[in-house]
Amino acid sequence: MKIHKIIPYTLILASGLFAGACTSEFEEINTNPNEPELVNPSLLLPNAIQVSADRYWGHSTRYERLNIDAAMCWIQHIARNIYINSEGDNYEVPVTIASGTWNNVYRNSLINFESMLKLSAPGARYANVNYEGIALVMKSFTYAYITDVFGPIPYSDALKGTADEPIYSPKYDSMEEVYASILADLKLANEKLTVGGPRVEGDILFGGNIMRWKKFANSLRLKLANRQAAKKPAESRAIMQEILANPSVFPIFTSNAEYAALDHANVIGSRNKMFDVFSTRSDWNISSTLVDKLLELNDPRITAYAKPTPSGTYAGLPNGLTDEAAATFVASTIGDRFLDPEAPSVLMTYSELLFVLAEAAFDGDIQGNSETYLSQAIAASFEQNGLTMPSDYMGRLGTITKETIMTQKWIALFGQGIEAWTEYRRTGFPVMPAPHPNSIFTNNGVLPTRLEYPLTEYSLNSENVAIGVQLLNGEDNMRTKLWWAE
Repeated sequence: MKIHKIIPYTLILASGLFAGACTSEFEEINTNPNEPELVNPSLLLPNAIQVSADRYWGHSTRYERLNIDAAMCWIQHIARNIYINSEGDNYEVPVTIASGTWNNVYRNSLINFESMLKLSAPGARYANVNYEGIALVMKSFTYAYITDVFGPIPYSDALKGTADEPIYSPKYDSMEEVYASILADLKLANEKLTVGGPRVEGDILFGGNIMRWKKFANSLRLKLANRQAAKKPAESRAIMQEILANPSVFPIFTSNAEYAALDHANVIGSRNKMFDVFSTRSDWNISSTLVDKLLELNDPRITAYAKPTPSGTYAGLPNGLTDEAAATFVASTIGDRFLDPEAPSVLMTYSELLFVLAEAAFDGDIQGNSETYLSQAIAASFEQNGLTMPSDYMGRLGTITKETIMTQKWIALFGQGIEAWTEYRRTGFPVMPAPHPNSIFTNNGVLPTRLEYPLTEYSLNSENVAIGVQLLNGEDNMRTKLWWAE
């Protein structure tokens, strides 16, 4: 995979991107050449991508790290001993995880993708179909992330505070409506993205390679169609079959050299956030759930995911232990591949796409052999981690079932805790072991199903968040299942 190293981007642009004079005759007088009325999309793109990737993979700000502090523990990739109530592996999360995720994604990422769409639209000053397509892809990825975390969200009315008819209290849309719009936008993005078309700058994800963006758009559309397939089977099947039937029109990832990951530079502010967190702390270990499964399968990926203990063996830490209880265990810590300051923030992998195809084939939604797709997915996961899949590995899995596919996907998604958490909430796989006798969990002992809405929504948008809760078909807590749950 070609590496595009980045440096920190501190350009955070507020929603007031357009500053106009009061009347046309004063336009020249009121125009400040040092504060341009229209911002080039190339200046918006880097920070918007970085914020989305950062909030998805691993933000470094304490009490705001959804992937590292919460999802990776909930899905039992890692375990963290509990030493204060709001910090540790016990299903209790500080409210700042919800507010930090929500506010930063809307204010510092989505607002810039929306601005890019306006600035690069046909007839606009910076008209450019490739900026449009890129903005649509990243907008879709980011909205999918937010709706999969919270449920119904502001979408159709969102980010319209500077519109001709401004909306300051946006309505909430159902997950079904958000998904329908995202899937349509991803198809439109594929149509707009033009290889050999206008040049783009500021692309810190793919370095201006438009074919890579097209493949990301279609791979993501496949994934999201499959995610909603249990609720909208005919529509989802049609989307997946359309993409796979015409690879020249709808190209998708075909190797580990093409997947979507933001590479980093070893510079403060740009480094891999897992390095920033895990390399300075000793209260995270590999979960015994993951270690036990890898040892059961004699799976070499344990050497990439974990470090051996001083005795030279691999051992996990049960989830939900207090600091005192955890001190009785000697457990493996995070592997060096994830502690490299230049390691990428992963958005979607080739392996992940193949697991989608394996599941879709198993469910009868697409043609193809599910076991073949599964074998390819596992092999891609090994290659992604610098390893080769043992020739007899598939024979270790026994009869291939939906649980087999999703358990292997859970293993392959190590590091992508939010993605693995979403797939567990959707399918119920892998089946988690009974808690350790000394484990202490809040949330009625239920592995969280979502994040609660930020408190600011109740104070600033109370009527609409109340409608959002109604669309949840449950209470605003971490036990209500989301729309796509099977």
